[in-house]
Amino acid sequence: MDTFCSDAELGYERSRTRFVPEKMLRLDEAYRLAHLPLIAPDHPDVIPSRHGASYRMGRHERAFSLVLPIPPDELEKSAAYQELQGELRHSPFANKIAWGLMAKRRERLHATVCGSLSKDVPYRISDDERAALRQLGPLRVEVRGLFSGNINVGRLYLRVYPERRAGANPLRLVQRILGRPETDLYLVGLYNLTDHLEAAEAKELQEIVERWWDRPILPLDVNCLWHLGSSDDLVLDAFVEEVVPLD
Repeated sequence: MDTFCSDAELGYERSRTRFVPEKMLRLDEAYRLAHLPLIAPDHPDVIPSRHGASYRMGRHERAFSLVLPIPPDELEKSAAYQELQGELRHSPFANKIAWGLMAKRRERLHATVCGSLSKDVPYRISDDERAALRQLGPLRVEVRGLFSGNINVGRLYLRVYPERRAGANPLRLVQRILGRPETDLYLVGLYNLTDHLEAAEAKELQEIVERWWDRPILPLDVNCLWHLGSSDDLVLDAFVEEVVPLD
């Protein structure tokens, strides 16, 4: 039987949106700087740029990361995913979801494991790092939904729960191999809101998040990671620099 890391070991509970009863859910500054310009550039609350940030209408210098790919065909065949999609399409805020964006990102769905490895020039994965990743071997994860965070409020995600291997989280081992900070959030960005939510809409989103918190969406065997480069946080222009095998 698969044993996955629990919420006590991961950061999802700590990082979720804190909905306020009878209050709007407002898109936060991070989202209005990095995401909203790409999906609703004429929205009055778009932040075109900000001093000290590299974003210009949602775009920035190309950044390279190591990510866990999510196969779209497998996701779309999941009965649970289809059910979740149906709930969102019939929700009172369905017209505020950028549905057309999903087809543009479909082939690049992923959860980031090691973010911002390098800028402009691809990160050079050393022979020792490659050997260590191969030795780690294929991973087993479970994708669950739905998640709204306390940063980038306006983006909705699925959550990745890695297997527990010898009492450890193997995604932390990947980060350790590449000398990166160890994290406990592995999110698959899926849906984007085009506007703030009214109080009743926010309440419905909160209820959907609660209903789906412990629901499995997709068990997944991961045999490789992607070395991904992108000039925006929605990976609209992203390309896979390299497929990095785990076996």
